[in-house]
Amino acid sequence: MKKRKNNLDEMQEQKLLKIERNGVWFAFWSLLAAILVQTVVGIGQENLLYSIAGEWIVFMCLAVYMGVSCIRNGIWDRHLKPNMKTNAAVSLITGAACGIVFFFATYFRYDVLTGSIATGFFMFILVFVLAFLALSVSASLYKKRTARLESESDDDSHE
Repeated sequence: MKKRKNNLDEMQEQKLLKIERNGVWFAFWSLLAAILVQTVVGIGQENLLYSIAGEWIVFMCLAVYMGVSCIRNGIWDRHLKPNMKTNAAVSLITGAACGIVFFFATYFRYDVLTGSIATGFFMFILVFVLAFLALSVSASLYKKRTARLESESDDDSHE
């Protein structure tokens, strides 16, 4: 494939990268918001999964692409460290958010408080465990990848 000439100078290239980054994050959080709103508004619908399927597919493709690309390039996060404490905190927040959403969804649909609390608690535990496992595996892969990238750069510098 023929590589085309870049007509942007370095400053324009940096601005374009920032615009693209902001656009991707806007799309990511907007898709999540759309899924949550459709879930809350669609409580009681028989075909709720069908109504959010398109957004869910795009959201998950974007999330997987960004996660895999960052790990392949040895990037974790600007502010968070890939350790157990951070993984637990992020998993706790994620689990709590999902537990609350499922509590309200179940309560509004069935109007049973104890069952709604049980559903919210179950989803909190399930999402916490799954998020913690996913973050721990990702952190492990990230650490292995950064070690490999660093050893490759050390090999290149010695030649």
